[in-house]
Amino acid sequence: MKRLVFLDEVAPVIFHAVILGSIWLLFAGHNQPGGGFVGGLVAGAAISLRYLAGGISEVRSISRFEPWTILGAGIALATAIALVPLLRGDAVMTSLGVTLDLPVFGHVYASTTLAFDVGVYLVVIGLVFMVFEAFGDDVATRNDLAEQAGDEP
Repeated sequence: MKRLVFLDEVAPVIFHAVILGSIWLLFAGHNQPGGGFVGGLVAGAAISLRYLAGGISEVRSISRFEPWTILGAGIALATAIALVPLLRGDAVMTSLGVTLDLPVFGHVYASTTLAFDVGVYLVVIGLVFMVFEAFGDDVATRNDLAEQAGDEP
C-alpha cells in the first residue's frame, strides 16, 4: 500500500483538534438536540482520519478499551439516565437538573440531558470502532494462508 507522508505527519495533529471540536459539540449541544450524536460523528471522522494515516493498528492504539465495551457503556449510561426520572414518578426521559455554584465556572446548570448525550456520544464512537474492527483489517486470502503455511497456492 502506498503511504502519504504528509497525511502520516499531519493526521495526529488534526486528530486531536477534531476530537476537541467533537467534545465542544457534545457540551455545546446538550441543551439542543443532537449534541451527543453530532459530536460522536465528528469524533468518528477523526478516527477515520487515523485509519487512513496508519491503518487498523493506528485505530486500535487510540483507545485502551475494546469497541464493544465503549458501545455497551454508552448504551448502559443512556438507558440508566433515561430511566432515572421514573424514580421520581416522572415520565421516561424527563430532563432533571441542578444548579451548582462552582468556584472557577460560577453558576452551572447540570442536567440529565448532558449525561444522556454523553451516552449517545459513546455509542457512536463505539460503533465506529467496531466498524473498523470488522471491516478495517486486511483479509487473508487463500494464497496468503498457503504462503504462510509454506505450501504452493
